Amino acid sequence: MSNLKFFEGKQIRSYWNEKEEQWYFSVVDIIEALTNSVNPTYYLKKLRKRDSELGS
Repeated sequence: MSNLKFFEGKQIRSYWNEKEEQWYFSVVDIIEALTNSVNPTYYLKKLRKRDSELGS
């Protein structure tokens, strides 16, 4: 099952994995909602470059 969640009016893509019984959310959508970044993909790329643990 895939659907959208909303956080302060922003769409967050989500996916329910029935086998693991766990929700997965789009990190890029969350970054956009929390930071109001114009380019959340670039924002995430910069975060990963600064913190090597985020890249793993």
